[in-house]
Amino acid sequence: METVLETKAWVRACKVEDIPANGGACVMIDGEQIAIFNFERRGEWYATQNLCPHKQQMVLSRGMIGATKDEPKVACPFHKKNFSLKTGACMGEEDYQLKTYEIKVEGSDVFVGL
Repeated sequence: METVLETKAWVRACKVEDIPANGGACVMIDGEQIAIFNFERRGEWYATQNLCPHKQQMVLSRGMIGATKDEPKVACPFHKKNFSLKTGACMGEEDYQLKTYEIKVEGSDVFVGL
């Protein structure tokens, strides 16, 4: 089940240089922690909730990114649960789900769709 939220407004989240290449960082937008990922090897950007639904910890922005069968993913740094960066679905047997957000880069600015 895909949980991409309908975009109501584009919000400037950060600068491109604020997000490490092939990694992530957390931004706070309207009181919500959002993990932004720069998957530079693929030329792609993703945004998800920062909260890992498994143990309710704000850690996903520090997770490792990679791909399984061409599906981009992030692994929780503590419990190694893998989540699709496209759909937010847990890639294991569990029924966990992340919120995902639309994201775009314009010049040196990164925007998240809320």
